[in-house]
Amino acid sequence: MHIGWFLIPLISAFIGWFTNWIAIKMLFHPREPRKILGITLQGIFPKRQHQFAEKLGKLVSDELLSYSDIASKITDPANLQSVMPLVDTHIDDFLRKQLPEQMPIISMFIGDSTIRELKSVFLVKLQELFPEIMHSYMHTLQDQLNLEAIVTEKVAGFSSDKMEQILMSIMQKEFRFVEIIGGVLGFAIGLLQVLITYLQ
Repeated sequence: MHIGWFLIPLISAFIGWFTNWIAIKMLFHPREPRKILGITLQGIFPKRQHQFAEKLGKLVSDELLSYSDIASKITDPANLQSVMPLVDTHIDDFLRKQLPEQMPIISMFIGDSTIRELKSVFLVKLQELFPEIMHSYMHTLQDQLNLEAIVTEKVAGFSSDKMEQILMSIMQKEFRFVEIIGGVLGFAIGLLQVLITYLQ
């Protein structure tokens, strides 16, 4: 068997790996449109960055971080209960320290039992009001803050280097796998060519 036959699978493996490597590089390069032999070439992500930013902005605002989800988390009774000790501390501080300083006469008529009763009334009322206040605030925030537009603007404003860095950090293993698969398939095709030639 000629030594060249052994080289065929290796050459095919290199070609398979190299073509996939080039294909991955062409996702990001060239960054700016370039004409080669009359054909305008530009990396897919630089060319489609604005469309990608719009789709990502819509996805984030509609599916990943909707205002209704934020509002439900903020007004969740369990979350509200977790902050009540802090609220209790602030009310206690106000009734025992700040109120006597600002209204000394009234503080003369407020003892520990009255403070405890006032705190109890305030806390109950705050637990009733807080969900309503936050729902109202979230509606106002939604009108004033366009989450989709913010994400779109941020992503569209990324430099091509930054975009490549982000996507490579996320999909580096997948890109490497594609390169290896190209080499493996190329090697297999080379072996098949050698086998067919040998059997003829």
